[in-house]
Amino acid sequence: MIFVKYCTNESKSLKKTRMFDCMIIGDSIAVGVSHIRRECVVHAKSGWNSERWNKDYLAAASAHPAQTVIISLGANDYKGINTEHHLRVMRAAIKGKRVFWIGIGPDRKPAVQAAIEKVAGEYGDTVLSRPDRALISADGVHPTYNGYKKLAEQTK
Repeated sequence: MIFVKYCTNESKSLKKTRMFDCMIIGDSIAVGVSHIRRECVVHAKSGWNSERWNKDYLAAASAHPAQTVIISLGANDYKGINTEHHLRVMRAAIKGKRVFWIGIGPDRKPAVQAAIEKVAGEYGDTVLSRPDRALISADGVHPTYNGYKKLAEQTK
């Protein structure tokens, strides 16, 4: 399922480009957060890795800046994907006043978590920690409803 939703709140910038209030980009975790942050524009699909996301949606997502950007990418990256490179390409194109990254946790994929923290740090972005174990579903990967709610609240 590809989930792309556009909000109607617009503000004018100097170039008269539409600035979204909020944009969520990424994978299934991003989709889950979008169910709580319904006002956001969403460019997310379950199972996407950072390379595929850049190929399929970077142009559309980078067309408009946003007040708040929420990123969840890297968790589906596998050996052979240069995660840091793809996250860096994505972040260079995305314009947001406040940017939040949802970390995957150093216990799952330490190199991916390190890439997230490195790229986010270069831009002064905020990296949100994975919710506590009590807020992670039985699959051990995805947050519960309350876990998504906690992540969403941290981005407001």
